[in-house]
Amino acid sequence: MFIIVGLGNPGREYEDTRHNIGFRVIETLAEQERIPVLEKKHRALIGKGYIDGQKVILAKPLTYMNLSGECVRELVDYYKIDEKKELLIISDDISLPPGQLRLRKKGSAGGHNGLKNIIAHLGHEEFMRLKMGVGEKPEGWDLADYVLGHFSREEKKEMEMAAGEAAKAVRTVLDEGIEAAMNRFN
Repeated sequence: MFIIVGLGNPGREYEDTRHNIGFRVIETLAEQERIPVLEKKHRALIGKGYIDGQKVILAKPLTYMNLSGECVRELVDYYKIDEKKELLIISDDISLPPGQLRLRKKGSAGGHNGLKNIIAHLGHEEFMRLKMGVGEKPEGWDLADYVLGHFSREEKKEMEMAAGEAAKAVRTVLDEGIEAAMNRFN
């Protein structure tokens, strides 16, 4: 079994914000694979199904970004997965250009509060992550205002295409492993 968690904030006011790109990738996968992500469980909206024959749980934490680790810890404990091999976290990254993907087997939080909280709750940094670039904040902007800001119409189209690429990257991780996915999508 594989647990794929897209990070974001619940609520209409956060839809289509830079910080919610992880939710968007989960929604893209859910649409493509016909896995409804509607069940409230483990402090998340989850959907259970199969992607290319691999049993998966798609999750969108309801704990808000900065407490994402609480949800992830519950999922890992309940489903008794090996988080080093069967957990993939999808998050935004301001250090990458908009739409660029970066897969990693492990690593630091890189200043991302959602990843920091997951690391704190798991007690280590050894879990796979797929980072999606949302671009650097403009000079003089507050970081929170930037990541909680909405995409422009043009950026939204670009991010929809990037979410499709991210879904392909997730399938590659499931089918061929993280190394193959890193070689193909980084």
